[in-house]
Amino acid sequence: MEISAILSFLLLLLATALTDLRRVDGSIHTYDHEPFKEVGNAFLLSGGSEGIVASDPAAAKISPGIDDGRSYIRFENITFWRTKYAAEQHSSMEHSTGLIQVIIFEASDRDNIGGSAYGGQRSICCTPDLAKLEDCKQGEVIKRPSSVDLNWPVVISVHFSANYLSTVLKAKDINITKTGMYNLFFISCDPKLRGLSVSGKTIWKNPGGYLPGRMAPSMRFYIFMSMAYLLLSIIWFAQYVRFWKDILPLQNCITLVIALGLFEMTLWYFEYLNFNNTGMRPVGITTWVVTVGAVRKTVSRLLILSVSMGYGVVRPTLGGLTSKVLLLGITYFLASELLDIAENVGTINDISGKARLFLVLPDAFLDAFIILWIFTSLSRTLEKLQARRSSVKLDIYRKFTNALAIAVIASVAWIGYEVYFKATDPYSERWQSAWIITAFWDILSFALLCVVCYLWAPSQSSQRYAYSGETGEDDDEEAQSLTKGTSDGDLGMVKLDKKERSAGHTDAFSLEDEVEEDKRE
Repeated sequence: MEISAILSFLLLLLATALTDLRRVDGSIHTYDHEPFKEVGNAFLLSGGSEGIVASDPAAAKISPGIDDGRSYIRFENITFWRTKYAAEQHSSMEHSTGLIQVIIFEASDRDNIGGSAYGGQRSICCTPDLAKLEDCKQGEVIKRPSSVDLNWPVVISVHFSANYLSTVLKAKDINITKTGMYNLFFISCDPKLRGLSVSGKTIWKNPGGYLPGRMAPSMRFYIFMSMAYLLLSIIWFAQYVRFWKDILPLQNCITLVIALGLFEMTLWYFEYLNFNNTGMRPVGITTWVVTVGAVRKTVSRLLILSVSMGYGVVRPTLGGLTSKVLLLGITYFLASELLDIAENVGTINDISGKARLFLVLPDAFLDAFIILWIFTSLSRTLEKLQARRSSVKLDIYRKFTNALAIAVIASVAWIGYEVYFKATDPYSERWQSAWIITAFWDILSFALLCVVCYLWAPSQSSQRYAYSGETGEDDDEEAQSLTKGTSDGDLGMVKLDKKERSAGHTDAFSLEDEVEEDKRE
């Protein structure tokens, strides 16, 4: 598939995603007449799922504020609505006409909800036959006490009165005394309540604030990363100012990446801090932070690609490849933006596996494409430097190649671990360590940036690895290999030298033929 086609597709997806976004209230889960779904022999609606740390009574004596050490799930204005047809099934003289149960349970107690498989499917509600087998009450949710705390799972019953269309849940805070992944479900076993819906909100609080438990470690991580980028920027800027007369265009690009990294990490910290203090995650602010992150990742990849092509070392410009690099950058930015929006904006709980896979694939494909292009370009650059006997530049590029190889190996290994981690934890019970999965990529990106800064640091001898035109006119061979037709016998990004062409060799990595662009832009 052509990159331009992928670009058009991603633009359409991004426009659709931004159109559908609504205000997100973070740990304040809002329900706007959300309909119940029929599952087995019950009507149910998931009210949320979050990791919550147990209350810390000692913290309440220290801080009376948002970090008061209390953990709870609070119900506010929870109203259930039934259809007019369902209400007409009951007399206005009846006191209690329809039962709805609010179930709160910890992930380890999930098997305590529901009964034996009956009719080919696990039953949630107690039927006449199951009442004899499970010792449950007909028309109610089947539940068994937790082995750790007999008061859990928590079940709150709500009835409709007479033939009213709505009823309000009157409940106090549900205090959390055990650390775990908690799930909230609204369930009805009454077949007459088909078409049931709910409105209102629930507030989920941790001891330190409203930030979900699995996100709390990330806030501390962003403090660490902000300090790391700040230290790197101070060191780099000191060298930049000291040798500003010898600064190369490549070093300006490195400066931009460092600034974007510091800006992104700082924005993430303050976004999480606001989320923790207010329980709300405004779409506009989060989208802005996500966009800065997507720009940083895009510029970082284009920087490494440009370095690999020998920008400023083997060639003064990218020449005919400029438009292709820019098109790839725009496409990658959109793919990364779309994935990050789906994961961070407009959602609290993890998005479904299928939806995430649909968004991950374009991002993963483009990453693989960029990596392949980087290493083929590096191979060409190393060959050129070796042929010219540029020992200083060759040494730098060999170190850079080794660092990239280690980064790629580490990335592949980590992807394997991530797949294993999620496959063996379908109910997110290891939520307290889940932050490491995403944090690794920020750490790896920072480490690779440090290597680039070390190899191309501003100094009095910066010109030693700058393009000097020592071979006369430096033809843009790589651009020719991308833009010329098959008549040149060159279809790949890595153009064969004349001796190899005479031997009839062809490149393994090829792109579509395009009209030749100017070699100097």
